[in-house]
Amino acid sequence: MRLDEFDYELPPERIATRPAEPRDSARLLVIDGEELAERRVRDLPQLLAPGDLLVVNDTRVRAARLFGRRATGGKVEFLLLRAEPGGAWEALVRANKHLRPGETIETDGGLHATLVDKTGAVWRVRFDGDVEAALEEAGHVPLPPYIKRADTPGDRERYQTIFARETGSAAAPTAGLHFTPELKEKLDVVSITLHVGYGTFQPIEAENVEDWRLHAEEFEVTGEAAARIEACTGRVIAVGTTTTRVLETLAASGGIRAARGRTDLFIYPGYEFKAIDGLLTNFHLPKSSLLLLVCAFGGTERVLDAYRHGVAEGYRFYSYGDAMLVFPAV
Repeated sequence: MRLDEFDYELPPERIATRPAEPRDSARLLVIDGEELAERRVRDLPQLLAPGDLLVVNDTRVRAARLFGRRATGGKVEFLLLRAEPGGAWEALVRANKHLRPGETIETDGGLHATLVDKTGAVWRVRFDGDVEAALEEAGHVPLPPYIKRADTPGDRERYQTIFARETGSAAAPTAGLHFTPELKEKLDVVSITLHVGYGTFQPIEAENVEDWRLHAEEFEVTGEAAARIEACTGRVIAVGTTTTRVLETLAASGGIRAARGRTDLFIYPGYEFKAIDGLLTNFHLPKSSLLLLVCAFGGTERVLDAYRHGVAEGYRFYSYGDAMLVFPAV
């Protein structure tokens, strides 16, 4: 299966740089059967049936982007992904010139970062102080690079879902950004956790989809959440691709249960879904693992036709954009 089968044309003006206000006023393209329906996220209570359960990701995004300076004066940008048990951090690190293991970089927030080693695109970095405190003081909201503006103080909360609880993500679980407290009260919702890391936004760098592997990300499902999902009498609707990957990871290993671990599950067309009956998700980048997951669930041509419809009808794409509610073809 070739990656270029999952491409589409997107005019730059379709990329959302700021969210809809209020959140649930975002447009919602519903794919149910062979028809497309134009709705709003606030219409979800009318679109779902009694017994349907929405499963959301309650991770909280940290201000994970930190800037620094090399001894030569060159600028360096860190995107912190995950704290390792031994105290080092996984990070993406960018600089104008080649970085080397052993180099120490002074960062905003008063830290010194030492580059330890690199696996693929991900560096292991050691800091000499309180990283979380430095991020709180000097960190920036890790808005995706296609949002071509600097983050603002307002993004610290606007780039969080209303479900956000435990800090641990380097990007938002964007499908959850569309909910308001008022909308939540009208729906049956349960929370699980996947801390969004490199696996979610990692670009696929293989011509053939089957040759690619995702970077693992941490997840947790409590016993209470697992029991509610298992007891669902209607449809299980995953809010986002991150939630989908957690549920499908557990379903593939014996069923939804209390669990904590890491998943590198890569879902692409041909995958047989075991846990979810519907998917609420944003419009994703061409050739991304997120788009492949949606195509696997909704059918490649059906989903790409919906994307083309979204482009033609002026839908807003990507993290701060509009949403889709996808059900499998009958």
